[in-house]
Amino acid sequence: MILFSSSRFAEHTPPPGHPEQPERAAVFAALAERCRGNGWEVREPRAASRGEIERVHAAEYVAAMLARAGVASMIDGDTYTSPETIDVARLAAGASVEAVDAAIATESPALALVRPPGHHAEPGRAMGFCIFNNAAIAARAAADAGHRVAIVDIDVHHGNGTQAAFEEEPVVFYASTHQHPYYPGTGDAGECGRGAGHGTTLNVPLPAGAGDAEFERAYATEVLPAIEAFAPDVLVVSAGFDAHVLDPLGGLRVTTTGYRRVMGQIAGLAWRQCRGRMAWITEGGYHLGALAECLDALVDVLAERAIR
Repeated sequence: MILFSSSRFAEHTPPPGHPEQPERAAVFAALAERCRGNGWEVREPRAASRGEIERVHAAEYVAAMLARAGVASMIDGDTYTSPETIDVARLAAGASVEAVDAAIATESPALALVRPPGHHAEPGRAMGFCIFNNAAIAARAAADAGHRVAIVDIDVHHGNGTQAAFEEEPVVFYASTHQHPYYPGTGDAGECGRGAGHGTTLNVPLPAGAGDAEFERAYATEVLPAIEAFAPDVLVVSAGFDAHVLDPLGGLRVTTTGYRRVMGQIAGLAWRQCRGRMAWITEGGYHLGALAECLDALVDVLAERAIR
């Protein structure tokens, strides 16, 4: 199993008090050390090329973001750049592409511990703490290489940017569970793709207060059967942990145990359907203790299956 991580992910520094804090990178670093000690290969990622980013994002948007390199700026009320942010965001996208490439090449799990997150970044717009859409850029690269890709988004927020990138795509399936109604206001159950991509988007909105039972049921009865019917050969997971009961932003009540069970369901599908080719890419998760617990649980789930 292969993990992509870098100390540089601590260099993205939103204003003090921002939920997407640099301390999240310390959680990633601790997990990387644990994995290295348990036999994982830990790699320093490369930055995504401009061409890779432009497969998902409009060229004008990419140019505008690259022009912010080296400066601090406010994009919107939630989304900021520090002087290092654009370089770090390119590194996050590159780590995600490399994780998917590694999962395909080795037919085993890969994990990208990255920030800033990406799933809210639309083709022409940064929002929701996100600059470049890491999971979408990685999935696009795999699809362009001829793979049939499914993206599963377990974050508390709907991945509006990922859906927008692929809602007309027949070879990329996007499934999301998320609190609804909630930021960013998208992800209604009726949003199921358009044109050639009709039927390749699945949204399972959950009401505020939903916990482990509802979360696990959504995957067992809706998300995983739909992915199996789509029959991907690669699975990409937008691994957000802000549906956790301790998270300060979300209103769902999922425990670490609930996350562990759902991650086990997803990993089991990837082993059955995709020969183990799965890449997990971090998104949200703003309670540091809960984030650490859930990432530890993910590593345990992946290791348990890998050593059978």
